[in-house]
Amino acid sequence: MTVTARPETLETLAERVDRAMAEVRALDEGARNRAVALKQAVEAFHKAGLTTIIQRLKADPRGKELLFELVDDPLVYALFAMHGLVRLDLATRVARVLEQVRPFMQSHGGDVELVEVREATVFVRLHGACNGCSMSAVTLREGVEEAILSQIPEIRQVEVLPNEPGPALILPEAIGVRAETGWTRGPRVEDVPPGTMVALRAGPVEALIVNLDNRLSAFRNACAHQGLPLDGGLLDPATGTLTCPWHGFCFDAESGECLTAPQAQLEPFPLRVEEGVIWVRLAE
Repeated sequence: MTVTARPETLETLAERVDRAMAEVRALDEGARNRAVALKQAVEAFHKAGLTTIIQRLKADPRGKELLFELVDDPLVYALFAMHGLVRLDLATRVARVLEQVRPFMQSHGGDVELVEVREATVFVRLHGACNGCSMSAVTLREGVEEAILSQIPEIRQVEVLPNEPGPALILPEAIGVRAETGWTRGPRVEDVPPGTMVALRAGPVEALIVNLDNRLSAFRNACAHQGLPLDGGLLDPATGTLTCPWHGFCFDAESGECLTAPQAQLEPFPLRVEEGVIWVRLAE
């Protein structure tokens, strides 16, 4: 009895390609270059043949209908896309660009979220170190915009949307670790509108809750310079800075980084939002 082998799925075929490429990358430089050259030559050969097939199918009304049916098959679509023979939709292409820059952004404490692609405009939200006014934040934002505009000519601009109200710090709760002790109930989110700050005291410890463009942070209410309270200071939403009212020390209002004296830093407190209420974990 003859046993017919079951055709491999798209996933298994892709895994084989990934494994083979991983082995190629592990070769010494000379062998790696020869292997990559062979891969490129084979792909060019396949692309030329596939291009001829597509052109012939497009030239015949019956063939064009069949071609559209074929492209609906994920395996055929992946093959055509690999050789650049189908044009991905804008949202997919933007998402791929963001995946390319995401590892670099995450290595610097930031991240990017694709919200929408509308005509020639990409709308994104930036998280973590991408926010604020420090040079590193500006560099990350510009890197996202440059990557999109350089790789997708149809896109004319990148708009950064304000974040939803939420903590600016990653908390243990976000990764499944729950610790209830030490949390102090603060005001409701609507009582700390963007561009304002509120002091919160629990015993001898006082925190300063800051809302910068709907990004909530909490710090010990003490300037890193001489420990004097900051709640009477100037919060500037345009520059993302908090200036101490006593001696003019300037801080990044989201990260707590001191822009006046780089060796100084505000002490952050964990913050979470539950059912519209701000909670801060205070420690002496």
